[in-house]
Amino acid sequence: MSTTTTPAHKAGTPPDETAPPSAGPLGRLGLWVTSHGKLVAIVWALLIVGLGVFAPQVEKNLSGAGWQADGSESVAARELARDSFGGNASSAIQVVVHSDEGPVTEGEGKAVIAEVTAILEDEPRIADVIAPQPGATLSEDGSTAIVLAGAGVDTNEMVRVATDIKEELQGLSTDTVQVNPTGSSLLWSDFNEANLEAMLQSELMSWPVTMAILVLAFGALVAAGLPLILTLSGLVASAGSLVLINELVPVSIWAMNFAMMFALALGIDYALFLVVRYRAARAARPHDKPWAIAQMMDTAGKAVLLSGLTVLVSLSAVMIVPSPSFRSMAGGIMLSVVFILAATLTLLPLVLHKLDDKINKGALPWSKSGEHRSPRFEAWGERLWKRPLVWGLASLVVLLALAAPIMGLKTAMPSIKVLPEESSARVGYDLVQESFGEGAPGTLQVVADAADADETAATLQADEGIAGAMPPMPASDDSDLVLIQAVPTVDPSDPELGETVDRLRGDLPESALVGGAAVENLDLKDQLDESTPLVIGIVMVLGFLLLLFALQAPLISLLGTLASLLSTAAAFGVARLIFQEGYGADFLGFEPQGFLDAWAPVFFFAMIFAIAMDYTVFLLASAKEHYERTGDPKQAMVGSLAHSGRVIFAAGAVMVAVFFTFALSGPIPPKEMGVVLGIAVLLDAFLVRLVLLPVMLRLTGKAAWYTPAWLRKVLPNITFAHD
Repeated sequence: MSTTTTPAHKAGTPPDETAPPSAGPLGRLGLWVTSHGKLVAIVWALLIVGLGVFAPQVEKNLSGAGWQADGSESVAARELARDSFGGNASSAIQVVVHSDEGPVTEGEGKAVIAEVTAILEDEPRIADVIAPQPGATLSEDGSTAIVLAGAGVDTNEMVRVATDIKEELQGLSTDTVQVNPTGSSLLWSDFNEANLEAMLQSELMSWPVTMAILVLAFGALVAAGLPLILTLSGLVASAGSLVLINELVPVSIWAMNFAMMFALALGIDYALFLVVRYRAARAARPHDKPWAIAQMMDTAGKAVLLSGLTVLVSLSAVMIVPSPSFRSMAGGIMLSVVFILAATLTLLPLVLHKLDDKINKGALPWSKSGEHRSPRFEAWGERLWKRPLVWGLASLVVLLALAAPIMGLKTAMPSIKVLPEESSARVGYDLVQESFGEGAPGTLQVVADAADADETAATLQADEGIAGAMPPMPASDDSDLVLIQAVPTVDPSDPELGETVDRLRGDLPESALVGGAAVENLDLKDQLDESTPLVIGIVMVLGFLLLLFALQAPLISLLGTLASLLSTAAAFGVARLIFQEGYGADFLGFEPQGFLDAWAPVFFFAMIFAIAMDYTVFLLASAKEHYERTGDPKQAMVGSLAHSGRVIFAAGAVMVAVFFTFALSGPIPPKEMGVVLGIAVLLDAFLVRLVLLPVMLRLTGKAAWYTPAWLRKVLPNITFAHD
């Protein structure tokens, strides 16, 4: 930060209205915002109130399904099954009725089945209701029956149907007869319910911890509250927007869940960076408020804008995965980041301008509101400068040791174990397995031309992975198709099922399409496995190009990009030990599945990389600012730690606290998210950005900032040193 003399004011013009002549584009934006305060405040009020009206509907309106590979064979089979076979598709609801005393089709059980059927037939979104069939949906001992409710609407709406009727159906249970709806639609309904409860619990846990960390970081209550208010504004606006977007394109409820967590973490990061810079600028020039606003925006504001663009670019790569859930999740986070960025660069400068010195109210005894250069982090920088190899190698060894287990990482789609044991879908699932066989919950649905019915049935019966197949069912419409349901010999989450499906797709007639809920999961996993390397490559390349655009320095841009891989690999190495091998499972309160959920690598990589680049931009933008001022590599390295180290440390602590709260509650997927992201941020902020990257700056010296002449002609001239 420069401390040159304040420019002379124009005669008769109040100091607060004088624009610094050297202000850059963002500095001028900050000054425009403060001089048009009423207009900006009204626009934001209308935006927050207008969109906030829809925000309370977000949990009800957003969908829970969409976990499918668009264009896959299983999705095509499901659509045909729904349209031509009375909704007897993978999204159909199976109501399991079990009697503890005698056959379920007699006495009290018979009456309960009749009531179940009546409820299902009264629901307009359900297609055909199929009574229990001996040899198919009625167990051999007669104690368990399945009433099938055909899917009359799409998968997203069927999840809502499941949510609407499951309590009424369960309420039919008596002392001797048990009613438990299950199936993929119920699984998502129960999971969304458990997930929402976990998310709310995590949010309640994270806010007090976050506030405590911010108070310690800012040293003042008012200043600490600003990031939370800013984040809340962005969240309300993004939640309302998602509800409106859902009217046009189905949006997964996960979009809001991730958006809440990501917006909270990033909003605090960005506000922290700007507020610290503003307080320091006001302390340097107590009578020059416009200079402080312009200085804050042209330095910290520029870093925040570039960081936000990096986050958006990283997450946009997830859009290439052809799955509605992934695209809507990435889109939801990106939308929240856009609102957070907009609020940070327009609303926050206005609030800071209005509050000014009042942001230091409620200051703690040790607080130094104007201290931008931290003596402790400056001393840390000097220590790294003197012994770079010792500290660099130590951090590298730790990261590589934690990353080593990634070599044995296994992935698969979530199993029934993601649900609480008492949930309806899991109880019904267990009853189906006990009564109809291990593979019954993962029944395959094979749709084929009627001319190929006999060959299809014979192939299914002869396959070693099939326990049994039902007779071909003719289509209920004019289509010349048949549906054959086949029960595998293994549990739906067993890897052998994938081998069976691959074998069948090779042996069955060309017209046959193999589907079913378990097969849809397998097709999605295959799509994820195929997309992951491409997503990682695109994220890495775009991240490097954005850093190069911002820093104008190829070497340090490349090193900063590659360093992000270390914390990511280490996080997944630890995730394998916890979720695949089960270390710490009792402490975290979950039942290991023996693998990591298949969507974690591609989605979490994009999220981790986005966060890692967030810290990279903060640190290297500060380093570039110092290098532009002095031309001294030591000043660049030590100065960047002195000026941004405390912010990175505090922001990292907030993110770790937010993410780890998600690891302590709810089903396995939120735990995976909390653990992987929490460990990644912990390692990235404290080992990579505060140790390894500064060491790289030390070892590369002036070469870190060298730009070839031809590249300077191509890149725009972006500077961080403003007077």
